[in-house]
Amino acid sequence: MNRETKRLLQRQGQIDDEGNPSVGTRRQPPRPPVQPTNPEGMLQRTGEFLRDVRAELRRVAWPTRPETLNSSVVVCIALVVMTALIFGLDTMFSKFVLFLFKQ
Repeated sequence: MNRETKRLLQRQGQIDDEGNPSVGTRRQPPRPPVQPTNPEGMLQRTGEFLRDVRAELRRVAWPTRPETLNSSVVVCIALVVMTALIFGLDTMFSKFVLFLFKQ
């Protein structure tokens, strides 16, 4: 154990001045206070949450109708191309495997 580690452990109370482990003197981190669950407070927090969500949704840069249409067309074309590619490769590989095991 180097000098820095020893000093750190002494400050944390895990070892004494001679470097021996101190028994039972380790400090636990403080726990956050438990808030009682009352219906009024829960409703108030829920309302605040919904107001925050609405405010954030107003800041979102929503796409326009043409942007949405263009993106949808690109996705559909990509879907058709990928489906045709996978179908072609699958057909080619299945014919090749049948050719190999036909003999």
